[in-house]
Amino acid sequence: MNGRVWLDLEPRPGPDNMAIDQTLLDLAAQEGLCMLRLYRWHPHCLSFGRHEPALRRYDRAEIERRGLAAVRRPTGGRAVWHARELTYAVAAPAAQFGPLPTAYRTIHATIARALIALGASAELAAPESPQTLDAGACFARPVGGEVIANGRKVVGSAQLREGAAFLQHGSILLDDDQSVVADVMRGGGLAGSEAPLNALLPEPVSAATVARTFHECASREWAAGWAPVDVAQVTQLVGRSAAHLGRFTSESWTWRR
Repeated sequence: MNGRVWLDLEPRPGPDNMAIDQTLLDLAAQEGLCMLRLYRWHPHCLSFGRHEPALRRYDRAEIERRGLAAVRRPTGGRAVWHARELTYAVAAPAAQFGPLPTAYRTIHATIARALIALGASAELAAPESPQTLDAGACFARPVGGEVIANGRKVVGSAQLREGAAFLQHGSILLDDDQSVVADVMRGGGLAGSEAPLNALLPEPVSAATVARTFHECASREWAAGWAPVDVAQVTQLVGRSAAHLGRFTSESWTWRR
């Protein structure tokens, strides 16, 4: 598997991040690109899953009163608050990782080993029946194949397959507790079951350290020597993502249901 890695650690707004991830999926389908991107968000942002009933579940007026940014992801799943965390994205031809459930576990297994290398006691949750979109926020409880520590969720992920390629991206919690999601949920939300990484470690680690460790594990386990993207490739990727930016900045997309 020939891959590229992009340590995109200068934070970007939510719509920009989602437009870039959609572009990576496009290139995986059209050109066979394999990419691991690691990135952050500014301003901090609430993201909804593609099919999540955000208008029914969340108080839009309260979100706007608080001045919170919001975006809808191209992938499924449930709401995540992107603040003190590191987000990863993997885009590749589906044949490189196998069926979506296999890809889900493969990527999570690599993340778990990266967290173990940092000193956390991480593992994958046992298989169970999938949750419905009415089950609450992404970090309300772990589901099968997700990365957990002491039964609590460290990473929340979502997937999308388009044609012969897939995108999986997710949030690796560093110091966050996701309480913002429950605060803006109509009727209040479930208490979270998240386990921020730095609460599991004797010494806190930075997003950059987690990103580098994840990259090292992925290079060993997926394909030796994934090459970093260069400045010209970054400029090209960001330029191509502009074609998707209108969608992810649109209120009719963010609040479409």
